[in-house]
Amino acid sequence: MIEAHLPVLQVVVPLILAPACVLCKDVPAWLMALLGSAWSLLCAALLLAAVLHHGPLDYAIGGWPPPWGIAYRIDTVNAFVLLLVSVIATAVVIYARRSVASEIAAGQHSLFYSAYLLCLTGLLGITATGDAFNLFVFLEISSLSSYALIAMGSDRRALTASFQYLIMGTIGATFILIGVGLSYMMTGTLNMADLAARIPTVSDTTTMRAAFAFLTVGISLKIALLPLHLWLPNAYAYAPSVVTALLAATATKVAVYVLLRFLFTVFGASFSFATMNLDIVLVPLSLAAIAAASLVAIFQSNVKRMLAYSSVAQIGYMTLGISLSNVTGLTATIVHLFNHALMKGALFLALGCVMYRIGSVHITQFAGLGREMPWTMAAFVAGGLSLIGVPLTVGFISKWLLILAALENGWWPVAVLIVAASLLAVVYVWRVVEQAYFKPPPGEATRGEAPLSLLLPTWALVAANVYFGLDTSLTADVAGIAARELLGGGP
Repeated sequence: MIEAHLPVLQVVVPLILAPACVLCKDVPAWLMALLGSAWSLLCAALLLAAVLHHGPLDYAIGGWPPPWGIAYRIDTVNAFVLLLVSVIATAVVIYARRSVASEIAAGQHSLFYSAYLLCLTGLLGITATGDAFNLFVFLEISSLSSYALIAMGSDRRALTASFQYLIMGTIGATFILIGVGLSYMMTGTLNMADLAARIPTVSDTTTMRAAFAFLTVGISLKIALLPLHLWLPNAYAYAPSVVTALLAATATKVAVYVLLRFLFTVFGASFSFATMNLDIVLVPLSLAAIAAASLVAIFQSNVKRMLAYSSVAQIGYMTLGISLSNVTGLTATIVHLFNHALMKGALFLALGCVMYRIGSVHITQFAGLGREMPWTMAAFVAGGLSLIGVPLTVGFISKWLLILAALENGWWPVAVLIVAASLLAVVYVWRVVEQAYFKPPPGEATRGEAPLSLLLPTWALVAANVYFGLDTSLTADVAGIAARELLGGGP
């Protein structure tokens, strides 16, 4: 009986636990957050297995069938994203207990875990829902909790970063709401399946074109597509380590999923790329993000900020795959969505280990850490190799698929740029490696390795970077199925 309610239970359980955390002290609050994350992981794994064996699952909230009621629809695309979000959230919350105690004031720990669970609820709800307005509601839940989580950073600049994110995030959410409202005005429905069926009859109207434009710009701001990325570097740099890892590995990935859902499921590839010619805008912006953000990353002295600009470049890879609008391109986007979460999750957790031990992630403070924190820096190097795209890592799989997709379209200069951007990644990853392994430690400081409770989640993600670089049956194969579903028409 409970299996039939998994689509909604994976969202409801973290939502119920979130206010309960406020009433608890540190350890019980952490245990509740761990329970909520582990429960969502179990639900996501069962849902993905069910979808792969039996096809898409529909769930009507309160027994009200769509389009009258809110429906959750789980297909291969969002089941894959649900699994990703749950895996990262579980790894991060295991890591969080020691890291949160180090970086966040003692009186705020229960509030942190409450906001964390609300953020997880929002991300899961965005991914699972089949209703456009319900998606907006969950988007606001995840966004508002993200602003609070970022503001808990010990650096005073975290407040400025949170406020900047709030302003830009609110603008993006407003654009999305306007797009949803215009779509409802023309079709009379908010259900995504109904929207997909009704939009073709009104697709030649100015209103629907405006709705498409508002939605695309609003979602692009949420995914931090250049030049709408200005909120991201500061948010990642000054947030607590666990928050940076969570947001970098999940929030922008869920936003990319939303873009995929609207472009290919709701509006359809024909309208998005043949009628609206979105690729004319998306390809140059994607290439600019890949090149410019990689160059800017080289000159950063704060390593978290460096990886933040790297994330802007990696988002460019994902949107480039979308703009190719072929099966291989979409497969590359969905695979990279998963793989990049593993890379950045591992890298930011490794930086959290450094922050825990030395209280800084400035690149000069990494001098000598290769000898003093060997396991932490080995994890960083492994994540960096994956970011570069070295064979036997997940980064290689992503970039190989994207190069194949570009060559399918005859875009060999784009393939060359992808390789060149990987070489730029070598430069900024090497700057950290050089400091850690080839520079003496500053002064007489002796710094020990990070605690095991921080190293285990970090190395779990590092191991995933290698495992899924060798075995692509879960990533590339499932992503291929999801890509064909997206290009096949209905949700």
